Amino acid sequence: MLNYAIRRILLLPFLLFGVSVSVFLILHFIPGDPARLAAGPDATEADVRQIRENYGLDRPLTTQYSIYLRKLVHGDLGDSFQTYTPVSEEIARTLPATLELTATSMLLAVALGVPLGVAAAMRPRGAMDTSMTALAVLGVSMPGFFLGLLLMLLFAATLGWLPPDGRGGVAHLIMPAFTLGLPYVATFSRLARSTMLDVLSEDYIRTAYAKGVPRYKVVFKHALANASIPLVTVFGMDFGRLLGGAVIVETVFAWPGMGRYMIDAIMARDIYVVQGTLLVFAALVVLVNLIVDLAYGIIDPRIAYA
Repeated sequence: MLNYAIRRILLLPFLLFGVSVSVFLILHFIPGDPARLAAGPDATEADVRQIRENYGLDRPLTTQYSIYLRKLVHGDLGDSFQTYTPVSEEIARTLPATLELTATSMLLAVALGVPLGVAAAMRPRGAMDTSMTALAVLGVSMPGFFLGLLLMLLFAATLGWLPPDGRGGVAHLIMPAFTLGLPYVATFSRLARSTMLDVLSEDYIRTAYAKGVPRYKVVFKHALANASIPLVTVFGMDFGRLLGGAVIVETVFAWPGMGRYMIDAIMARDIYVVQGTLLVFAALVVLVNLIVDLAYGIIDPRIAYA
């Protein structure tokens, strides 16, 4: 496992290099002049030319990318066109808020989804199973921004129980985390139900019951442990989707995270900010998937890494 982890870590710079090239080319081929947007509507042509020279936008793309890559190797993500502050400082300021929101949402999805799926699998086609299926359809089909607006209307505007926006204590986190995590509650519950149904029909489960092993031990020690591999796989896949959803949820709830920071930069064609935030998002997804791959061997020691 150690050799496998080392190989995956050594591949990380190459993956991030590919992401940086793709993002760099896409942003530079999108119509529009970032220097003119940065200068503002009242700027003169001289001001626009000066901005192009200051940020190297008047140079060939290969030269621009080589300069960007050289800075990136030294941890320099460039400066924002809007605030003229280093992008790395802004990411360091906004990233904790995004990690707080995504981690809470994923914890909510696992803590609610897996027990609901297990409970539904214990009594297929029962009342619990039917209710969970309805919840799953509702959670998957409802857009995040619409659910967020409904929650704000009910709990903030009507009842006044929760603050409508911003980041502060636990009260500020409840609605954004629930809005972001509800679709994944549905995903984990349906997957936990299907995998548990498959495992509960295995011969070793019937043997455990025949030996008089208590029901809760059979379910949680034997069945759930063997059904957890698909759940861990989906955890790694959904983390990237969760980061993508956080961009929308942070905008709806004015959550001061990196997703909202990136949306503002996209609207202003702030190239260095968009490149930096996407690179950090990509690194987080790759890191989480590496952890998931290594967790397979911990959950099931029979898995070997070739």
